[in-house]
Amino acid sequence: MAEDLYDRYMKASAALRRHENECGECSPAERCLDGQRLFESFARLQDAYNNGLRQPRPPHR
Repeated sequence: MAEDLYDRYMKASAALRRHENECGECSPAERCLDGQRLFESFARLQDAYNNGLRQPRPPHR
């Protein structure tokens, strides 16, 4: 079964937090290359998830 968007978003968030806790180069103002890649992935998934929440849902039958 394919992972849904929320699961991928949460995994990206966890990976970013884990990296930020372990990386000696990353700071809130500047990230290393891996940290930047993880942040961009997290941000894309977060935007996609939030945009999906804003979509009107069809009426329930």
